[in-house]
Amino acid sequence: MTLTIQHFPPPPPLMPPLSRNVAVIGAGSAGIVSARELHRKGHKVTVFEKRNQLGGTWVYTPEIEPDPIGINPGRKIIHSSLYSSLRTNLPREVMGFRDYPFVSTRKPGRDDRRFPGHVEVLEYLREFSCEFGVDGLVRFGTEVCHVGRDDDGKWLVKSRTRGDDDEEVFDAVVVCNGHYTEPRIADIPGIHSWPGKQIHSHNYRSPEAFQGQVVVLIGSANSADDISREISNVAKEVHIASRSVDNGFVQKISSHDNLWLRSMIKSVHDDGAVTFEDGGTIYADVILYCTGYKYHFPFLDTNEIVTVDDNRVGPLYKHVFPPMLAPWLSFVGLPWKVIPFPLCELQSKWIASVLSGQVSLPSADDMMADVEAFYSSMEASSVPKRYTHNMSDYQFDYDDWLAEQCGCSLTEEWRKEMYSLTSKRKRAQPETYRDKWDDEEWLSLAQQDFIKYLSNMSL
Repeated sequence: MTLTIQHFPPPPPLMPPLSRNVAVIGAGSAGIVSARELHRKGHKVTVFEKRNQLGGTWVYTPEIEPDPIGINPGRKIIHSSLYSSLRTNLPREVMGFRDYPFVSTRKPGRDDRRFPGHVEVLEYLREFSCEFGVDGLVRFGTEVCHVGRDDDGKWLVKSRTRGDDDEEVFDAVVVCNGHYTEPRIADIPGIHSWPGKQIHSHNYRSPEAFQGQVVVLIGSANSADDISREISNVAKEVHIASRSVDNGFVQKISSHDNLWLRSMIKSVHDDGAVTFEDGGTIYADVILYCTGYKYHFPFLDTNEIVTVDDNRVGPLYKHVFPPMLAPWLSFVGLPWKVIPFPLCELQSKWIASVLSGQVSLPSADDMMADVEAFYSSMEASSVPKRYTHNMSDYQFDYDDWLAEQCGCSLTEEWRKEMYSLTSKRKRAQPETYRDKWDDEEWLSLAQQDFIKYLSNMSL
């Protein structure tokens, strides 16, 4: 589905900039860029971060949860979903924030590859935070337990730090807690009596545990592609079950004699059998779910004004503001199938400008009408509700709409072209696209922009 984003010039400033007391929930990439943009606009910012370091999903740990599929509501939650070998699926030039290039530092021990590993991304986020003084705004080791309106219409934030409870009142709350912690799993007939092992990719770290086993992997996104190929090096067989595959289609994946692409699972049985919609049956040891995640805000109490329904967070105007609570509650980083860092940066600029009174929002009724029109367009195009925040077809239109609201420059042409070329290379050369490329023209333009940025920083 391709949605049309109407472009209008930003409204004129309403008044001199206002300063608000703002809580930011989470110190991942969305949280730290939100804190920077809010602070730049003169707001008083407090970032709440449960862990003892920033970085969100980019903080790797070998630890996994006791519940391997992550559906037990009382489970111990591990917030990292990274596997040990993970490398970015976009070049660093494309990934970086618009005004803080993700360039190779050439420092000892650093990862200079254009598609670096997760450690390098975390280092970049740490350097960003240090450069802009975000560290001093973060309360580490502080878990937010409750966010809700008080009798005066302000936001009451209840938190806990090393067992000590606290309550504070804020003018506004920006939710940046990420969406890679609460696993989604497929509904498979017969699964409760199937004797094999089940695991979600949230708890996958390395392939050794799959040595000599027959694995059925469900999913077709980036993690499924990487993990299936990695596991195939040690497993007896790997069968990838995907909605995108037509019934009756079975394909052995080139360069891997034991890796098969199949249609979705039809049912599983108590003798270990797995039957596919293509008609085939195998006997498997493991089902590995690479089936994504649920949006989850266990701390947030809005009296049902904002809900999560089949992974649609709504109603939200432009994926950010609930019309009935705007601008005092907002969300950053919900869209997927996007380049996340620059998108979060632009969303944060918009939020900060609105809270400052420098950019206005439409009326609550007009925002709700926009949301309803968006939902209607999805329904008319037969797009499932769970794809509400999927921006694969229009992320750059969305980014440019945000940029216009904030008076910022539009998305660089080199970033768009690099993104497109990378997507094509990944489909054509999934094994080598990270290490072989042919985008020198656009890389040269990106480097020119980086030089301009560094020159401006030195002035």
